[in-house]
Amino acid sequence: MKPPWASAIDYNQKPIFVCWETTKSCLLSCRHCRAAAIHSRLPGEMDCSESRAFIDQLVQFDEPYPALLLTGGDPLMREDFFDLLKHAKARGVYTAVAASVTPLLTRDHLARMKDLGVDIISVSLDGATAEVHDRIREIPGTWQATLDAISTATSCGLRLQVNTTVMRSNLRQLADIFVLSRERGAVAWEVFFLIRTGRGAALENPEPAECEEVAHFLFEATRYGIPVRTSEGPHFRRVVRQRQAGGGAPQGELYERLVSRLGERAGAPQNPPGIRLNATGDGKGIIFIGYDGEVYPSGFLPISLGNVRTGNLKSIYTSHPLLVGLRNTENLKGRCGACDYRSICSGSRSRAYAEFHDPYQEDPACPYIPPTEAGLPT
Repeated sequence: MKPPWASAIDYNQKPIFVCWETTKSCLLSCRHCRAAAIHSRLPGEMDCSESRAFIDQLVQFDEPYPALLLTGGDPLMREDFFDLLKHAKARGVYTAVAASVTPLLTRDHLARMKDLGVDIISVSLDGATAEVHDRIREIPGTWQATLDAISTATSCGLRLQVNTTVMRSNLRQLADIFVLSRERGAVAWEVFFLIRTGRGAALENPEPAECEEVAHFLFEATRYGIPVRTSEGPHFRRVVRQRQAGGGAPQGELYERLVSRLGERAGAPQNPPGIRLNATGDGKGIIFIGYDGEVYPSGFLPISLGNVRTGNLKSIYTSHPLLVGLRNTENLKGRCGACDYRSICSGSRSRAYAEFHDPYQEDPACPYIPPTEAGLPT
C-alpha cells in the first residue's frame, strides 16, 4: 500500500507510512491476529479530539507527508471513523484503510470511503478455498464475503490491495490466492511473513527454506502485471537482487509446485519482473501508533518509544535512540550483520525480537549464509 513517492523518501527524516491501530475492537477472531482483537473497545483508546490532534502531527513532516494507514482491529468499529478520514484528507494526507470483512463493510460504507477520497483499501485473503480461509478467520462464510467485498470495492471505484499471511496451512495455495486476487481486480498483492505475536504466537511458522522458496515464487508472480510486496519478509529484496544478477531459482518442491500452478492458472508470463525495491523496515520508513497513542517501531515490535498524546511523532521518529539504531545496519548482529545484502534487506527486526528478544539479532526466517559466514571470499 505504499504511496507513489515512497522511493524518494529519506527514511531518517520521515516514514513512508504511519500505521495507526485505530481500535482493538473487531468482530473477527482471526487465528494470526497481531492485535489479539476483541469485540469491544478498550479503555484508553484515543478519542476523536486526540485522534485529530495525532493526524495533525503528520503534517509537521515535510511534504509529501507520510501516508496514514488506518488499521485495527477494525477501523469501522469506531463511530467517528468517517470523520477521521475526512480530517486526514482535509490535511492533504494520503490515506489507506485496512478493512475487516464483517457486516460493517457495506457497499454504502465503501462508497463513502471513495467519496471521501480514500486512496486505497486492503482486505485479507488467506486461502484460495473457503475451508482454509474460514478456518483461519474462525467464522464460516468469511471467504465468500471477502470475495464479494473485493468485487464491491472495485465496483465503487476504490483501488484495492489484497493482503495474505504466509502460514503452514496456506503455503501450497499461494499461487491460487494470487490469481484469484488478480482476477478480482486487486491492484497489488502484499504477502506477510508471520511473526509470532498476538494470537499468531500459537501458529507454526514456515521453515526458513520454505520462506526462501516462497520469496522466489513471489519473484515469478511479479511478471503478471500487478505489484507484489512483502511485509516482514525483507529477504524477498535479497532474492530479487540475486535473481536480477542472474542467480537461479531453487529446486525445492514447494517452489516448483507454486510456479507450476501459477502457469496453469494464469498462463505464461507476459511481462518482465515488475519490482520497485524500497529498503524499509521496522522503524525505517514505517512507524506504528497503538490504539492508546503509544508509538512502536512496528505493530510486531512491542518496544514503546513514547506516546503521541504527550510527545511529538516527528521528534520521536527522527531522534529516538532505538529508531536511530535500527536504521543503522552497522548495529545488526549474526548473519544479518555480516550479510552482503544488508543495505537492501536488514532482516525483520520484529522477528528477531520475537525469537531472541533482541531487535538487532539475525532474522531466523532467512536461510541465507553470507560469504564471510560461510568462509568464502567476498
